[in-house]
Amino acid sequence: MEALLNEVIGKYNYWLYIILMMIGLYAMIAKNNLVKKIVGMNIFQTAIILFYVSIGYKKGATLPIIMLTEGQHHISPEAIDVSKYLNPLPHVLMLTAIVVSVATFGVTLAIALKIYKKYGTLEEDELRLKLREKE
Repeated sequence: MEALLNEVIGKYNYWLYIILMMIGLYAMIAKNNLVKKIVGMNIFQTAIILFYVSIGYKKGATLPIIMLTEGQHHISPEAIDVSKYLNPLPHVLMLTAIVVSVATFGVTLAIALKIYKKYGTLEEDELRLKLREKE
């Protein structure tokens, strides 16, 4: 029982991502206001980005940069221990994901603003009624 508890506490960051993802998913599904749905989507995206950055981390590892000392022209394959280096790929990909996330957030807020100016509301139910009346 204690081992299970230590395992759960030891992986607290994964529980945090799951909680954030569920908050975002709940907001996207259960809320009627478009701005709340957009913020929920942003929370969901942030949780996924945090998850990927977290799996790219390795305790005690260093950056994957090999420095040559003066007079050294070549490094033997035995000198490179891959297990001592971080994997930079998840971090690089998440930088791109952050840019996409911010752009998506801005565009969706701009669309929500246009919807509000045209229909006077951001509530889904009221928008559906107004759209049905136009037909």
